Parts: sequence; structure tokens; C-alpha cells
Amino acid sequence: MATRIIQPPAARAPSRQRVPTWRQALTERIDDQWDLVREVGADRREHLSSNATYVLADAVQFLAELPPNSIHAVVTDPPYGVIEYEQKDHQKLRSGRGGVWRIPPSFDGAKRSPLPRFTVLSEEELTKLHSFFSAIAYGIHRALVPGGHAFVAANPLLSTMTFHAFQSAGLEKRGEVIRLVTTLRGGDRPKGAEKEFSDVSMMARSGWEPWGIFRKPMIGTAAANLKAWGTGGLRRISADEPFRDVIPCSPTRGREREIAPHPSLKPQRFMRQLVRAALPLGVGIIYDPFAGSGSTLAAAEAIGYRAIGTDRDVEYFGIATRAFPALSRLAIVQ
Repeated sequence: MATRIIQPPAARAPSRQRVPTWRQALTERIDDQWDLVREVGADRREHLSSNATYVLADAVQFLAELPPNSIHAVVTDPPYGVIEYEQKDHQKLRSGRGGVWRIPPSFDGAKRSPLPRFTVLSEEELTKLHSFFSAIAYGIHRALVPGGHAFVAANPLLSTMTFHAFQSAGLEKRGEVIRLVTTLRGGDRPKGAEKEFSDVSMMARSGWEPWGIFRKPMIGTAAANLKAWGTGGLRRISADEPFRDVIPCSPTRGREREIAPHPSLKPQRFMRQLVRAALPLGVGIIYDPFAGSGSTLAAAEAIGYRAIGTDRDVEYFGIATRAFPALSRLAIVQ
């Protein structure tokens, strides 16, 4: 399709009836952007609501089809490191037979979620992973409006490499959100010699999850960029409290996981905080390149934001389509 470059509000001819304020002009322009963005490409899609669209598409390809300067924020939990979602390993996950996925046994009557074993990645797979994130990062840089933020989930083992790919693509590192969460990752004794080395753990038990915060460079001052694009900063929690970079949040459990059974499902309690912060003026379009079972889309719907997501897995596309109404209406306690 022909590339359509969306210009800042100043490039639009003013109405003859009245000159709109910058906020009115911004809102009208975002309305136009939304009508365009949610119909990009010829891939199968579901319009989950007037504010949410899910497209069954490859993220790199979809980013290439998006017009430049058309997305206001990205919130995503990417596949680490791609290989766990390749067909051979993903099929092993679904059949409960492992592969790169560690399938934990039931414990205390509870069935724990599987976790990908990132420590088994080879040098070749790590190089492939870096190339993959570089392609994603360059696509995000192109699609984001100036000042637009990207929140990108990582893990302590691979965050340095992943975040470097985003910075190399021209996105500014603006810190990290640390999700404090107790997991089963790490802390295990030597495999096959657990009794012999009962006092040894092969790595520290993880109690946190890093989310990189990146921003496309602004044009002009912060105030000018906010007026022109609606981006540049983060939405405050309240007039007296800024958005903070440490968020305690337990793993997804119970009713939420029943609604959207995805192995990497992030809880609405956490996602709604990130999504809300991503649009400083409360207007714009959120994009999730790896939408999975739709947690980002549901979080945006709950807040009243517009959001579009992509995923190439038809099973997760179906899960998200079914889960979206209940997930977005889920009552949470902050």
C-alpha cells in the first residue's frame, strides 16, 4: 500500500468557521488516525469494540505497513526469545512436553504456569534474538509519533541485549518500570544432583521483572510536542502523585487466567497502570505488537483508550476475541 505520512496539526488548514484550539485539533487528528490505522493491511482482524482492534498479522510486517507517525505509544510483552513461540517448541508447550519451556509439576495442589528456559539459548539463537528485536525497534521508531513512549517487557537475563536494540534504533532510554513479582524462575539446585548439592542454587530466584521505557525523540520543547502530538511525557497518577517506576504486582491467577489462558498473561492490575501512563493527555492510540490473549487491548478498553494489537498465532487470536469483553470489564483493586 502507498505510504501515508501523517503531518502534525500545524500542517492542517484551519477551519473557516473557527480556529480550533490545539487540544481540539489534536483530538480531531487522532480520530482520523484511528480510522486509518485500524484498517491498515489486508490481514484478518476483529474489531473488538469501537476502541479496540486485533489483527492476525506478523508484527514486523504490520509495522512496515503502518504510516509513519501514526501510533502514540507501545505497550508490549514480546516473545523471548522468539524460539519459545516457534512451532516446534510452542507445540511442545501445548502438549505439556517441554522443549525450551519448563513445565513445572503441581505444587501444594496448584498447577504452576510454564516458563521458557532462557538459559538454554545458544549464541546463534541470541544473535537471532537481537536481530529480531532490532527489526521490531526500528519499526516502532518509524510508527511512533515524536515523543511517543514504548514500554517493553524483558527479564533480568536478556534485558541488556533487548534494550540495547531499542536504543540502537534511535529510541531514547527513559528508565525502567520494575514489577515486583514472586516467581519460580531461578533458585533451582543442580539438575540431577539436587541431594548432593542441596545448599546450592544455580541462579538467584527472580523477584522482579524489568520493563524498559523508551521514547522517540521529541520535536521542540516538551510543551510544544505535547500540543502537536499529545506525547512526550507520562500521565500522572493524580495531581499530587507522578507515575512511579516500581509496581508490586503478583502473578496472574484465578478468574483472570480462566478468562484468558495464555502462558505469559500479565495481570490487568499491572497492565492498566502502564497503559494509562503511556498517554500523558489521555488521548492517542496504543499498539501492542505481540497482543497474545489481548491483555493490553483489554487494559486500554477499561481505561477508555484506543488500542490495536497484532499476533500471528491464530489460537491466541481466538482466545483474545473471546476473552476481551470479560477481561476489559474485570474489576480490579489497585
